[in-house]
Amino acid sequence: MSDRFRTLLKKVGSGTHTSAALTREEAAEALRMMLQQEATPVQVGAFLIAHRIRRPTGEELAGMLDVYAELGPHLTNAVRPPMILTHPYDGRSRTVPMTILTGLILSATGVPTILHGGDRMPTKEGICLHEIWQQLGINWEGISLIRMQEIFQTTDLGFIHLPTHFPLAMNLVGPRREIGKRPPIATLELMWSPYLGDATIACGYVHPPTESMFRTALELRNQRQFITVKGLEGSCDLPRDRTCIIGINRPSIDNPETSTFERLLLHPHDYGYGGKEVPLNSLDELINNIKAVLEGEPGELMQAAIWNGGFYLWCAGVCADIETGLKHAQELLTQGMVAQKLEAIANSL
Repeated sequence: MSDRFRTLLKKVGSGTHTSAALTREEAAEALRMMLQQEATPVQVGAFLIAHRIRRPTGEELAGMLDVYAELGPHLTNAVRPPMILTHPYDGRSRTVPMTILTGLILSATGVPTILHGGDRMPTKEGICLHEIWQQLGINWEGISLIRMQEIFQTTDLGFIHLPTHFPLAMNLVGPRREIGKRPPIATLELMWSPYLGDATIACGYVHPPTESMFRTALELRNQRQFITVKGLEGSCDLPRDRTCIIGINRPSIDNPETSTFERLLLHPHDYGYGGKEVPLNSLDELINNIKAVLEGEPGELMQAAIWNGGFYLWCAGVCADIETGLKHAQELLTQGMVAQKLEAIANSL
């Protein structure tokens, strides 16, 4: 048992009236001790559930991100700042995920793009990105970080697979399953950038207070370029059945050392892309639908792919406005260039 960790646990787990938030340094110390198994399984489980009940602060999440930056894997040397598309590690269960198609659209235009995640994860145990990649003919498992760096530089797309590239993080999967609730680490994963250098991070969320935590944590880490999306099931996928609530943080034009945050409300119907969300019924059906989109077939999933792809092409600076981005995304999909990108990635493994 770690006496030092017990002190940190007591601080966050002392109850409604006496518990207190950790400092950035203390939060970093606590996560480091959990990842490196200096805290016992009982201590880890107690900390995760106590921290969830108390709710993390942006400062605590900044400290935890410091540890992921210190101990986690990194890709680097992109030709331009990449787009980091984040996705809840415990997957999807209700709506079809668009993140992979969005990543392929971006990389097909030369925008370096990084996704990350693991295998099926508690508590939702939903369909994960790695599983979808596998069914599309790309298995990231076992590919070394050095080889992944080469693939990233060759294809403009990289995938950080937790079991392969960040085994320390896997030490917390068991406790996550046993406590039965998402811990604050799940929020941390939605704003983690496994890239060494400037990048744009697209962070999805469900509950509005989460966005505030994102902003505080990322600003403390001097991350000036990020996007927040009240997306589908906590992902950065834009909905089509409601107004998209988006925040865009950019370096200030007058002073790049500071940044500005802009609220953007996008109405899909205004652009001709409103509609019902595509339900997630089974993995087999999902893969068949994605393949149909890659072959240029029209339908609801094609509309969703264009809507997401067009928005992120605009965010990445490929297109001057969203309308142009939507048109470009449609061309990339219907003319087979996104399918060609998937094939190029498969051939590079």
